[in-house]
Amino acid sequence: MSCPHCDAEAVAFAVPPALREHAPADPAAICTRCLRVVAADEAGVADAATDDPDLARVDVAFPSGEAGIALALCCGKLESFATNRASIEALVRHAEGAGADVFAFLGRLDAADAAFDLDRRRKALIDAL
Repeated sequence: MSCPHCDAEAVAFAVPPALREHAPADPAAICTRCLRVVAADEAGVADAATDDPDLARVDVAFPSGEAGIALALCCGKLESFATNRASIEALVRHAEGAGADVFAFLGRLDAADAAFDLDRRRKALIDAL
């Protein structure tokens, strides 16, 4: 199944309770191309949602487990940094608390087709954190 925005493959994941307020739905899915996050049923992958998704299918920079899920949700918010700033900051803190090095992740993330300007968002996040 695929992303409703660009038809690329989507990776489904169960959203941990602590992160549900930052997700479009539980389960959710992240697009392997544009990095948008949608409800997993919108992408047709709800049945594939797990607590430990293979986010390396999106990019090898993603950590596993809850840290990766927090960063996936964060990517989904980066299209509108100004509107989603509080949520982005909470997701970054959660990812760090789960053991992720967010700055290393952002430096390694390769998303040329992201729905947002990754370089500008990296700089904005570094300035904000």
